[in-house]
Amino acid sequence: INEIIMATDELAEEKTGALIVFENEVGLRDYIETGTEINAQISKELIENLFYKSAPLHDGAVIVGEGQLKAAGCLLNLSNKPSINPKLGTRHRAAIGITEESDALVIVVSEESGVISLAQDGELIRYLDKSKLREILFKEFVPRKTNDFFS
Repeated sequence: INEIIMATDELAEEKTGALIVFENEVGLRDYIETGTEINAQISKELIENLFYKSAPLHDGAVIVGEGQLKAAGCLLNLSNKPSINPKLGTRHRAAIGITEESDALVIVVSEESGVISLAQDGELIRYLDKSKLREILFKEFVPRKTNDFFS
């Protein structure tokens, strides 16, 4: 989680767009197969490289699950919700879309503004900083006993 938060913060600072999907109980094999399987250890540097503007996989989503970076360059279905702010682009619609179809949680970094958002259950929370993002991710993915230990 900390590597992802550091990468997200750096990407936001540089206004580099990113889409990071956290697989939860519902498997995302169909989405993983649309991209390039990586199955690598998660690191800040790897995530930043994958979203670097000239990198071949930068436009797709990265899928994280089972403690590793599973795939990059993955294609996601877009949400068709009419209530989505029309100023939000494809990344945000893709983030909302996959959370309408699964229990995934998705971090979005806006290429235009550098704003960090989080999609879950078909909803989007915008304007997150790294401490709020850390709080949400730890609450979602770190077992309670471990979470209490680090609090």
